[in-house]
Formats: sequence, structure tokens, C-alpha cells
Amino acid sequence: MNPPSEIIIIGGGIIGLSVAIELKLRGVSVSVLSRSDREAAALAAAGMIAPQAEQIPPSPMLELCLRSRALYADWTQKLEAIAGQETGYWQSGILAPVYQTPLRPASSASAEWLDRETIHQFQPGLGKEVVGGWWYPQDAQVDSRRALVKCLQAAARELGVHLREGIEVTAIERDEDRVLGLQTNQGRLQASCYILAAGAWSSQLFSIPIYPIKGQMLSVRVPTAYAELPLQQAIFGPNIYIVPRRDGLIVVGATVEDVGFTPGATPAGLQELLTRAIQLYPAIARFPIQEFWWGYRPATPDDCPILGASPLENLALATGHYRNGVLLAPISAKLIADWVIERDADPLLASFSWSRFS
Repeated sequence: MNPPSEIIIIGGGIIGLSVAIELKLRGVSVSVLSRSDREAAALAAAGMIAPQAEQIPPSPMLELCLRSRALYADWTQKLEAIAGQETGYWQSGILAPVYQTPLRPASSASAEWLDRETIHQFQPGLGKEVVGGWWYPQDAQVDSRRALVKCLQAAARELGVHLREGIEVTAIERDEDRVLGLQTNQGRLQASCYILAAGAWSSQLFSIPIYPIKGQMLSVRVPTAYAELPLQQAIFGPNIYIVPRRDGLIVVGATVEDVGFTPGATPAGLQELLTRAIQLYPAIARFPIQEFWWGYRPATPDDCPILGASPLENLALATGHYRNGVLLAPISAKLIADWVIERDADPLLASFSWSRFS
């Protein structure tokens, strides 16, 4: 197959935009179709770049995440230079406190175990039940909701990517081995190649096992009485994370709810977040709440993304990133662009093929 002359990406979230920018930088004409950018999973994410704090076991998934983390600093600098605005990238490190000392504390060249005395000195104000934790200095964060998505959109426009908001794809027309076109709420669209990056909605258009997992989140703000920020790194505790921004905002998340596309924040969900956050960092009980929101993560049966080729010659898949869409954006963009333009399939893609579910 010759390199595509025009590509349509279905989905305008962080993955779709990242892939679009990478393709455009390689000289391809790209259109991105987005039903509503307010529903993108990245807007509901805290933006942690945390392959180690997530404690992903040794696996192709961990390799994928570590490779993406390694790209992040240069990737965000490139985006900021194109767009002329910030992404909120901050290699703050991530602290992972625990309430029960593990039998074998993790040890590696890039992680450090902190005992009770050390962790409370390292981060004053942790709950008294914290008995230790890990410090991951190479993990980082990005302000996905307030900065990264906007930077991606601006960079895409600056490069000439055609962003088409309010376009809902209702069906993918196909014959035995090719996509023939897309049916949408604004008529039929065609291109030489297509990329499905529709997140939690992907299975509505193509037979792959992706389903929504709802996550509720909230934010608080550090009171002005504090002379300096009380948190200088993200805190990833048991079933809760607390992510400070440099301007004093603190993001708290996130619930994990298998409730389909049920919308809205709930008292039960917010109570769960607040209870766990206050247990981990009690001072947060006195910080004024700023906002609460929700979104839908695109989950798969093994919690790993679906990347690369599909059964159709001119359709690629870049979806199912579940909790790691923000983290995996740079590597997903690179691998998908390599595959679509050059048919260069990185060996790692084999572990994330759609065929593992067939």
C-alpha cells in the first residue's frame, strides 16, 4: 500500500490530536472529527505521567509506558514551541504512601523506599496512618485539562490540521477488507486512510472490546494563608491521588465506576474522594473546593490499549488507553504514524493488537 495522501482521524481527544500532529509533521493531510471535545477522557484526567507509581508489573505495557515517559519532556517542548502556549508539564516526581509496610519494599535505580520517619519528613502533613512509601523522582505530571488539550488543539491548528468539531460518525462503511467511507451527521466523508481514536465510544463503530469506566474528580485550592505550596509533588495513595499544580490548584481523583455512560457527579462519588484524600493528607479538609467533574475512560479487558493495524487494510486503531491516555500520547502518536505512513510495525505493537481479543 502506498503512503496515504489524506487521513481522517475519528476522535478529537488527546490520542487523536497527538496522532494528527505527528502525521501532519510528516507531511500528510489530516482531518480530525470530534463529536464534542468536552467529552474527551483527557479532560477528566489528573495528568499523572506515572508508569512507576502505578506499579505496572514488568510487561510490554510497562515498556510502552516507560518509552512514552522518556519522550515527554521533548514532546511537550515541541508542542509548546508550535502552539506558543504551555502544556503544564512538570517533572515533580510522585510520592506513593502506603498504610501497611510491604514485605518486600520495591527497590530500583529510579525508586526509593521511605520509612515512616523519612516519608513524614519528606512530605509534612501526611496522615498518621501512613507507614512509608515510595519516591519516584522520574515520574511527572502535565495539566491535561487546563493546558495540554488546549495546547494540542492550538498546535494542530497552527500546523494546518483540519479540526472538525460537532461531527458525529454514525457508521464505518466497509467491504471485506477496506473502509469505503464514513457516515456522519453531516454527510458522507472519505479519505485514503482512517484512524479510530474515539476512546470509550470506539466499540460503537468497530467490533473491539472497549467499554467506558466513569471517573469523578474534584479540585481544591491552597488557601492564601500558605506562604508556599504545601505539596511539591503528586501523591499517589491507596485508591486516591492528590496532584498539586504550580498555581495552587490541587486535583483529587478519581472514582472507578462501571456504570456505562451515566453522566454527572454524585454525592457518593465525591464523598469517596474526599474521605480518602483527607485520610491521606488531612489538611485538604480545610481547602476550599473549586470544581468537580467526570469523564469516561476507554477500558479493555486487560487494561491495555489497542494499537496498530486492524482487519481492514486502511484502518488503524489507537484506542483503549484506559487510565494511561495522557501518559501514552507521545508513544502512541509515534507508533501509529510509523505504521500508517511507512508500514513500520514496531515489535512492541504485537502485544497491543486487536487480534489478542479475537
